[in-house]
Amino acid sequence: MSVKVQSEDFDVAAEAAALTAGRTDIGAIERHTGCVSQDDKGPPIASMTLEHYPGMTETELSRIEADAMARWPLQASLIIHRTGHLVPGDNIVLVVTASAHRQAAFEAAGFLMDYLKTRAPFWKKETGPSGESSWVDARENDETAAKRWRSP
Repeated sequence: MSVKVQSEDFDVAAEAAALTAGRTDIGAIERHTGCVSQDDKGPPIASMTLEHYPGMTETELSRIEADAMARWPLQASLIIHRTGHLVPGDNIVLVVTASAHRQAAFEAAGFLMDYLKTRAPFWKKETGPSGESSWVDARENDETAAKRWRSP
């Protein structure tokens, strides 16, 4: 298990390779990379700023990663989330899950991404081309997707 919260960019292939190096018990590696993007339904953005509370954020991400490890038979997992000033096209998040079989890797990655989109302790502010800014809330479709993982 590994969690990183950082301002620096990451190399998707290098991170996945490092996580699984020397492992022969892994049959499936699921990688999800999220990038800062222009929402076709919203106003244009020039940049996004991500803030977090150091220490608390890493603890919470480690907790949800441990939850994923308990729910699915994973051999390894990684969450990298960037903070600071980002522009459209920049990497923002990487989730890598590794398992003996693909279904566990797929589901665990989906679970972690749904959590990151709706509950992770990050605060996002989008800034438009003319300098106006607004805080970003979780989107309804992200909330709907995350409901599938909650206990009744």
